[in-house]
Amino acid sequence: MISQCALSAYTSAMSLATPISQIHYCRSCGSAVQQRLPDDGDKRLRAICPACGTVHYENPLMVVGTVPYTADGRVLLCQRAIEPRKGYWTLPAGFMELGETAAQGAARETAEESGAPVVLGELFSLLSVPRVGQVHLFYLAQLQSQDCASFAPDPNETLALRLVAERDIHWDDIAFATVRLSLQHFFADFKAGRFGMHTQDVV
Repeated sequence: MISQCALSAYTSAMSLATPISQIHYCRSCGSAVQQRLPDDGDKRLRAICPACGTVHYENPLMVVGTVPYTADGRVLLCQRAIEPRKGYWTLPAGFMELGETAAQGAARETAEESGAPVVLGELFSLLSVPRVGQVHLFYLAQLQSQDCASFAPDPNETLALRLVAERDIHWDDIAFATVRLSLQHFFADFKAGRFGMHTQDVV
C-alpha cells in the first residue's frame, strides 16, 4: 500500500513544470499542439491540439522476452546485431506488438532473435525503467535443444548465440541492466531450487 506521504510526493512529481512530450503536431489534424494541463483534472502536461481538441497521451512501451535455460542451469544469450548496444549480449526480447499478448510477444521475440525451440513458462521478472518510459517483462523458457548451431536467429537481429553458465558470463558485456538483473535473479533461484516472481524499478 502506498503511504499518504509517498502518494503526495508522487502527485507532486506528476505536476511537471516543463513540457515532456516530444509531440509537436496533432496526429489527427496536423495542427501545432500546445503543452498544457488537460481540462479534465489530469495533473500531467499533455500535447493538446487547440484546433480539434485531441489530447495526445503517451504511455510506457512494453518490452517482452524470455530467459531460455537448460536443465543444468545454463542460459541462452544473443549477441546484438543492432544498436543500441550492438555487439553486447542480451536475452531475446523486444517491443510488444499490437494484437498480441505479452506471452505471445515474448515467444515471437525469442523465435526471431534466437531461433531456439522453447516451452514458454511463467512470468519471471517485471522491471520498470521510467527514465526511458519502458516496462520489461521476461518469461522463463525451457530450451528443447542445446544445439545452438541448429538454431536459426534472424541475422538482422543477432550476430551469435551462446549457452552460458553463471561462472562464464562476462557481466560487463551484458547489454542492459534489466537483462543483468533478470540473469542474476535466475541464477539465484536456480541455486535455491525454485523460481519466484521478481519485480524491480531500474533507476
